[in-house]
Amino acid sequence: MTSTAIRQRLITYLSDAGDNKIKAIYTLLENEIENEKSFSLTKEHIEILDKERALHLSGNTKSYSKQDSFDIIKGIKRL
Repeated sequence: MTSTAIRQRLITYLSDAGDNKIKAIYTLLENEIENEKSFSLTKEHIEILDKERALHLSGNTKSYSKQDSFDIIKGIKRL
């Protein structure tokens, strides 16, 4: 069975399931659901961000607007 078919069956099941079954299923998946919501940076990532921020604030690096960033990503504009 494909992932799409499984999702569809689960959606159908969950839409008709009683409150007790919904709570039981949630309890089984709660840790996984909560872990997806959390995000943490490693010490190394924080150090990189701090270094880049300091360079930016001191004027040693160039900044780009949101639109400029999108245009660069799309290849419309060059760095």
